[in-house]
Amino acid sequence: MADQIHIVPHFHWDREWYFTAEESKILLVNDMEEIMEMLETNPEYPYFVMDGQTSVLEDYLSVKPENKERLTELIRQGKLIIGPWYTQTDEMVVGGESIVRNLLYGKMDCEAFGPRMMIGYLPDSFGQTARLPQILNGFGIDRCMFWRGTSERMGTAKTEFFWVGDDDAKVVVQLLPLGYAIGKYLPAEEQALKERLDKYFPVLDRGAVTDHSLLPNGHDQMPIQKNIFEIMEKIEACYPGRKTVISRYEDVFEEIEKAPALDTLTGEFLDGNICAYTGAFILPVRI
Repeated sequence: MADQIHIVPHFHWDREWYFTAEESKILLVNDMEEIMEMLETNPEYPYFVMDGQTSVLEDYLSVKPENKERLTELIRQGKLIIGPWYTQTDEMVVGGESIVRNLLYGKMDCEAFGPRMMIGYLPDSFGQTARLPQILNGFGIDRCMFWRGTSERMGTAKTEFFWVGDDDAKVVVQLLPLGYAIGKYLPAEEQALKERLDKYFPVLDRGAVTDHSLLPNGHDQMPIQKNIFEIMEKIEACYPGRKTVISRYEDVFEEIEKAPALDTLTGEFLDGNICAYTGAFILPVRI
């Protein structure tokens, strides 16, 4: 059982899927005001992950350029976590040069603001190219997170492992076995909260190599959950022995890297069959 539950506030930003680009900007401006106010006023809420893509900053500042200094200060303090990508890529439908330039533009954007998240963060990609460890290592990145494409048939039933690519490139992987949105809109009613988490915790516990696990608190264009501290208290009441903390993805990676041994996988990840982590179909393409 994972003793420590890392609750990571974030959103996933699909710029032109649910809405037009202009509608997304309206949502973004509203969300960012709540995020920045929380980070500025509540020391118990220390982090927010900007979906790994700097294009979100570009969109926000196109509407609110007067907030650039305010935004930059939060990034420099490490509270607002940006990069490493310019925009979320789909690895299997673009050329390799596109992926490289995506990281390059993201790196350049981050340099203008502050530190970048040194994780190959791909929460909604539909399959993983075998070249990704090599590309990430080329940008000094040795950690990777993704959702789809692998299962126990690849050689491990664990959700944390080494992924080795060409030229002996190597990254530590933290798989999101249930996706990036399992902590969205967590209910305040204890029975409803427990019924929901009872479905998640066995999957997270079974795949973890440490006693630390992730509960990403966010969803597509989702505003922050202002009552998250009430929710955390109720999680601890419902599950004695488990502790909750507002955290970053990096904090869990640090625990994974302490593990005495991790399985090693190679090649591309395009598995679309039943996954041992969830017992459900995970498709590598949108249909």
